[in-house]
Amino acid sequence: MIGKIVSVNAGHARSVLWNTKEVTTGIFKEPVTGQVSVHSFGLDGDMQADLTVHGGPSKAVYAYPSEHYEYWREKLQNTQLSWGYFGENLTTQNLLENSVRVGDHFRIGSIEAIVTQPRFPCYKLGIKFGDMNMVKRFQTSGRSGFYMAIAKEGKVQEGDAIELINQNRSNPTIFEIFTAQADR
Repeated sequence: MIGKIVSVNAGHARSVLWNTKEVTTGIFKEPVTGQVSVHSFGLDGDMQADLTVHGGPSKAVYAYPSEHYEYWREKLQNTQLSWGYFGENLTTQNLLENSVRVGDHFRIGSIEAIVTQPRFPCYKLGIKFGDMNMVKRFQTSGRSGFYMAIAKEGKVQEGDAIELINQNRSNPTIFEIFTAQADR
């Protein structure tokens, strides 16, 4: 075991008002209890609002390290940050961007997942935090989390082990990709 699931999070798409326009977003995730089925397009009970940039087979699950929450609690004083607050499906422990590589193949609960890319946030992260500067702060922090494709469907729950099945050390880390793109 190299890590574990701290929280499994899901949410339905909802409409919010932004700049006098109604916008639909799926960023509002909350922890769920018990086993959750995971399919090639995501978790049961979870929805993405804009499938052109979120979800789909290469972004079926978004994972975010629990270790980053302490950093954000210090930076965003007076903000209550519960698991899932960054819109992640899996809040993880011990899977940081500088050690996770594109193509890493993990067994998580009874699923198998392959890391595909870092998350590059859109304006909806700013909507969630009530601060459009949050998108830039997120990008400059290097704390992106990462998306995964599902190689084998199954179930996950809080406390499940995360095991590395295969890693190609010649592939770039999530941190390397994220910082290279953020610097552009």
